Amino acid sequence: MSEYFSDVSKILFEGEDSKNSLAFRHYDPEQEVEGKKMKDHLRFGAAYWHCMRNPLADPFGPGTALMPWDDGTDSVENAVKRTHVFFEFMEKIDIDYYCFHDRDIAPELASLSESNKALDAVVDELEKLQGETGKKLLWGTACLFAHPRYAMGAGTSPYVDVFAYSAAQVKKAIEATHRLGGEGYTFWGGREGYGSIINTNMKRELDHLARLLHMAVDYKKEIGFEGQFYIEPKPKEPTKHQYDSDSAACLNFLREYDLLDHFKLNIETNHAILAGHTVEHELQVAAAAGALGSVDANAGDELLGWDTDQFPTNVYDTTKVMLVLLEMGGFTTGGLNFDSKRRRESHEPIDLFHAHVGGMDAFARGLKNAAAIRADGRYENFLKDRYSSWDGELGSKIENGNTSLADLEAHALSNEPGILPSGRQEMLENLFNNFI
Repeated sequence: MSEYFSDVSKILFEGEDSKNSLAFRHYDPEQEVEGKKMKDHLRFGAAYWHCMRNPLADPFGPGTALMPWDDGTDSVENAVKRTHVFFEFMEKIDIDYYCFHDRDIAPELASLSESNKALDAVVDELEKLQGETGKKLLWGTACLFAHPRYAMGAGTSPYVDVFAYSAAQVKKAIEATHRLGGEGYTFWGGREGYGSIINTNMKRELDHLARLLHMAVDYKKEIGFEGQFYIEPKPKEPTKHQYDSDSAACLNFLREYDLLDHFKLNIETNHAILAGHTVEHELQVAAAAGALGSVDANAGDELLGWDTDQFPTNVYDTTKVMLVLLEMGGFTTGGLNFDSKRRRESHEPIDLFHAHVGGMDAFARGLKNAAAIRADGRYENFLKDRYSSWDGELGSKIENGNTSLADLEAHALSNEPGILPSGRQEMLENLFNNFI
C-alpha cells in the first residue's frame, strides 16, 4: 500500500507528561474504565466526507485544503485512490470505525445507473481494505441534499420523480452499507423541510417522508440488514425549518407514524446548539425514550449561526456527554463519529491528525471524568435525594397511575408544601469543577 502520510507515524499513547503534539496524552485504548476498555466505550469513527472530501471552502472563498493524492476528477480511479489514503489515516490515528455518504466515496455521474456502478466499484475496494485492516463501518447514508434535484427536498419533494430517485438512492446506499457490514444506517434530512411555509403542504410532505422510511424498514428486512436505523436531528440550515428539528420533534414524528420501534437518534453537538439546546439536553431526551443510538462528535460556535462542525475540545462538554452515555450503559450500536472539519487555515494534511488527536483526547478525559464523578457518588446521591419524596407512598401511587385529581386535592388540603430545599446548582457546578 502506498504511503500518503509519510511524515506521520502511528499515533501512540504517551501519557500526560508527553510534549509530543502527535501523541495521545489521555486516550489509552486498552485502559479499562468501569470494566470496559476505552476504545470500546468511545467507539471513535472518522467521517469520510470531512477527512477526504472537504475542501475547507466557506461562503466567501474557495477551498484551501491541500490534498496531493486527489487529482480533482470524478473518475472511479481517483475515488478508489482516496480509500487507500483514508485507511492509512485511520490506521495511523488508531480509529476503528468510519462513516460515509454514498456520494462522498463515489462520484455522482451522468445517470443513476452509472453512479451505482461507480459506487459498487468503490465498495469493492472498501470491502477489501476492511478485510486487510479490521476497520469497520459504523454507518452509511445517502447524500440527498447536495444535487440540485434535491433543492426542494428528497423524501419531501413536491415532485414525485424526485421522491422516486431519492428512494432508489436510499435503496442502493442501504445495500452498500449492508455489504460492508455496517452497524447502522443514518437518515439526515438536510433538505427535508421548507424555506417558506406559504408554498408548502406540510402534512403531505411529512406523510411522504414517513412512507419513504417505512419502505426502507421493509427493504432492510427483505435483505436481512441487521444494522440500526438512525434519524439525525437538525433544526435549520440549509433549510429555514427542517422537520427533524430536535430530539423531541424526531421522537414525536417517529411515534406518530409508527416508526419508533425501528429507529434511534444520532445526536450531533452542533445541531443541538442550532436548535437552542445543549448537547446533554438532546442526549437526555433521546436516552429517556430509549432512543439514543449514536453521536456525531463535534462542537459549534455559539457566536455564529451556522453549522461550523468544529472538533470537540471542551472537556466540560465531553464529560457531560460521557455521563449520559455511562448512565445509559454505554453504546449498544453506535459510537462517537467525528463529524468535524479543520478550520480553513488548518489546510495541511498533517492537520487532520492534530485535529483528531485533540478530539480523541478530549473525549478520553471526559470519559475518565464522568467515571470519577459516578464513582464519587455525591452527584448521583444528590439527585436521588432531591426526588426522594416520590419514593414514598403518594409518589408511588401517582407514578403507577393509582390516583385521581380528587385524591390529590384531599392530600393538598392537609399537606402544604412549605419551604422547598435548595436546588444547590452552584454546589454541583463546583463539584463538577473539582473533577474537570
